[in-house]
Amino acid sequence: MEKLFDNTEVAFALKSDSELERAYFLFRLIKSEPLVKIGTAVTKFALKSALPVEGLIRSTVFDHFCGGVNESDCMPMIDRMIEKHVYSVLDYSVEGKEEEKQFEIALEKTLTIIDFVETKDAIPFAVFKPSGFGRFELYRKISEGEVLTQEESDEWNRVVERYERVAKACHDKDISLLVDAEETWMQKAADDLVEQLMEKYNKEKTVVFGTLQLYRHDRFAYLKSLHERAKKGGYKIGMKLVRGAYMEKERERAEEKGYPSPICEDKAATDENFNQVMRYMFDHLEDMSIFCGTHNEESSYLLMDLIAESGISRDDSRIWFGQLFGMSDNISFNLAHDGYNVAKYLPFGPVKDVMPYLIRRAEENTSVAGQTNRELDLIIKEKKRRKI
Repeated sequence: MEKLFDNTEVAFALKSDSELERAYFLFRLIKSEPLVKIGTAVTKFALKSALPVEGLIRSTVFDHFCGGVNESDCMPMIDRMIEKHVYSVLDYSVEGKEEEKQFEIALEKTLTIIDFVETKDAIPFAVFKPSGFGRFELYRKISEGEVLTQEESDEWNRVVERYERVAKACHDKDISLLVDAEETWMQKAADDLVEQLMEKYNKEKTVVFGTLQLYRHDRFAYLKSLHERAKKGGYKIGMKLVRGAYMEKERERAEEKGYPSPICEDKAATDENFNQVMRYMFDHLEDMSIFCGTHNEESSYLLMDLIAESGISRDDSRIWFGQLFGMSDNISFNLAHDGYNVAKYLPFGPVKDVMPYLIRRAEENTSVAGQTNRELDLIIKEKKRRKI
């Protein structure tokens, strides 16, 4: 297959010369681990000390990786992307809140987004993160089989109700719901809730999607067991496939607590696991829908090959490609240009509240040197093409 993802003219069609220069500056910065560590420490201190740095953050890293501070603020970018046939997933990216009040705010924000996107074909998915709807420690206790107090049981019932309200709203308004994945020691509780929602709302079509983090070596076995339950229960499976975002934390905890690491032994094993699961889902499209959330070009080419070999349409509604806003535009925009279903995760929220997300994004990019180098190489190629 031709190297579709090398076409920088299509990849960066939405970026002005100044936006391209900003991207070059940011990825040069992210490439240096010491600079990222210093920058994140300084940023945390400045925000904690209420120093007037939000304007600087907004004009640099925030505007590159986020759509805006609220959903309306995101609309100009959503409109620009859909002109290039790239859809958007509005992602309220406020992390690290642990109070009931904040969980209710996240719920109401998600329901507001669902109302907001009902009339906008450019936004076919809603999304939320499990820890946005309930305490991480509560998920952990349930995942590890600990007995809850009455107060905790009541608290968990509220978490379940939040999931239910969002899933029902998506079902009623005919949009799909992506539920993100987090650390292994809390994930079983979230998986069980998502499976219950699939059983309830995925009877006719795929409304609810869970997430498989495929740096976990147990996820293929989990998917196959879920498939058996789904066939018996008469419902469809939706899964977002990602490699994963918590590798260092996972390995450290496993070593600290003396249990085997849940993470594949190396990147090659992770890549094979990802591709194996993707092939399995593709072979069972009568029962499953795939949201292929990857910045990996080889996995993207593989899914394109599977589509071509099968003879199904490139825009088959059961198959989506997805990338994060501000990254891998060479994948997103070239796929969309060639007629595939593509959606960009478009994070938004108040600048200060979104900083944990942005810091995690910078740290992840630093740890994946090949990804950052690829971004830089493509930006440099486009700068040369434009002669800037």
